Amino acid sequence: MKVLVTGTEGYLGCLLPPLLMERGHEVLGVDTGFYKVGWLYNGTKVTAKTLTKDIRHICAADLQDVEAIVHMAELSNDPTGQLAPQITYEINHQGSVRLAKLAKQVGVRRFVYMSSCSVYGVATEGDVTEASPINPQTAYAECKTLVERDVQPLADDDFSPTFMRNATAFGASPRMRFDIVLNNLAGLAWTSKQIKMTSDGTPWRPLVHALDIGKAIACALEAPRDIIHNQIFNVGDTANNYRVKEVAEIIADIFPDCQLNFGNNGADNRSYRVSFEKINTMLPGFKCDWNAQQGAQQLFDVFSHIDMSQDTFLFRGFTRLKQLEYLIRTQQIDQGFFWK
Repeated sequence: MKVLVTGTEGYLGCLLPPLLMERGHEVLGVDTGFYKVGWLYNGTKVTAKTLTKDIRHICAADLQDVEAIVHMAELSNDPTGQLAPQITYEINHQGSVRLAKLAKQVGVRRFVYMSSCSVYGVATEGDVTEASPINPQTAYAECKTLVERDVQPLADDDFSPTFMRNATAFGASPRMRFDIVLNNLAGLAWTSKQIKMTSDGTPWRPLVHALDIGKAIACALEAPRDIIHNQIFNVGDTANNYRVKEVAEIIADIFPDCQLNFGNNGADNRSYRVSFEKINTMLPGFKCDWNAQQGAQQLFDVFSHIDMSQDTFLFRGFTRLKQLEYLIRTQQIDQGFFWK
């Protein structure tokens, strides 16, 4: 299958093409290149041919002979959405819906969209399912719900969208991110030997390893059409719901001599536990291979191997907000987040 993957120079995006190519797929990448500067270690055997292009500029010619699209190139995460809410809606909502419509127009048969469990926001019930009410708390999460809403009606006999609501990602990637919870706490433990949390760590977060997200995508692409057609899947494992304090404790156990302190601040109202029963029972071949302990050990091993410094940990290329602020400050991108 010829697959177009958007965001191939991102944290998840750089891990996916090698996985798909190993399974026999032909992969073409698209990425605007905002985070190309960030490269933590040499960890991929092959890379996909990648067009340097904003998703808002993708045209029909770029999709020639493409059978499926995996769309993950958006402005992420919550702090970035707060930096430029209007541009977040323009890229993440309008740009994604435009791409899906273009895909349908030119005959692309499958469209796998990277949504997020952040759409649940504040959950008051038990483990939320794909049928539970959504309650997005940020521009980033709101855009995910809007894309789902606007792309679902495009589904027909010739166009099958699938919506993957990923849990919070973690784990090593050459295009590393240190602005997501487990990776950030592991970086603090390595560079400062202490995790000083301002919060009490009580909110719940579902976690999923970056490679397990890639596995879920591959399974969705290869599954019979009737299983994935216009379906929403929470991506992860129910056993990998953790309180933030539990994640910190896991890391402190793995990283030697790490001191752990919690605060009294419980201001973060984003707390939710997620059920992943649907993907684990319906999607052929999917089962998570990683948990938080394994992910923390993987990061410890990578940091040891590259002798990671504090300067590397704090480098703007590994934090989405820092890198975008740098590109804006140096006037390399304009107010519309296009390269100058």
